[in-house]
Amino acid sequence: MQKTLHKTIIERLQRQILDLEGYKANPKQQQQKLGFAHIEKHFPNQVFPTGTIHEFISIQPEHVASTSAFIMGLLAKLNTHQGIYVWIGKQRQLFPPGLNYFGIPAHQIIFINLAKPKDILWATEEALKCQSLNGVISELEAITFAQSQRLQLTVEKSKVTGFILRTQTGPIHATACAARWQISPITSHNTEQLPGVGFANWKVQLLKVRNGNTASFNIAWYNGQFQTINNTVSPAFIPHAVGS
Repeated sequence: MQKTLHKTIIERLQRQILDLEGYKANPKQQQQKLGFAHIEKHFPNQVFPTGTIHEFISIQPEHVASTSAFIMGLLAKLNTHQGIYVWIGKQRQLFPPGLNYFGIPAHQIIFINLAKPKDILWATEEALKCQSLNGVISELEAITFAQSQRLQLTVEKSKVTGFILRTQTGPIHATACAARWQISPITSHNTEQLPGVGFANWKVQLLKVRNGNTASFNIAWYNGQFQTINNTVSPAFIPHAVGS
């Protein structure tokens, strides 16, 4: 009887901690509707965490474009209520009309360009305090553990999701972020021998997941959905729905 009581108390505390960290339990049908099944299974409760900080590492400059595109795919699946996002960086590298490829109207993203890293960090924290925003994407060359902890504490209050795109080329230090991602491009393949560039394909690495599991897998953005890639067949691109 005593052991059962202790187990119940521990489970309740774990549930409260996960809720504070953004891992809220959603109904099963809602998880499937998001289309994150292949990704979500690596997070606690098999739910993609919102209201927390996600960190994306781009060691090579050419990987920044792939990381930005992958983040756009995440926003497209999370933005079910047509909310507003803020994208902060030194210069706008995204081509706004290209957002339509992910089903995101350009007017839903506010771009802020700042020259100094300290100004970008300040603007990021202030934007994350704004509860009316769905999320904030910030391009930072580097971030310390203390700085990331401030951002994490901020989103735990505001419930706004933060995406930190780090372009640091030196050693990668520990942070307080809930998840650390690394996105790199892989060869795309056209379907039905169509000319031009094929669908966007990425190697997605989850290098760190708080209370979850690390993973590495290949996915593509195909017909407005994340799709897993069957790597056993080449060169044909055979996508499989993430939720399947």
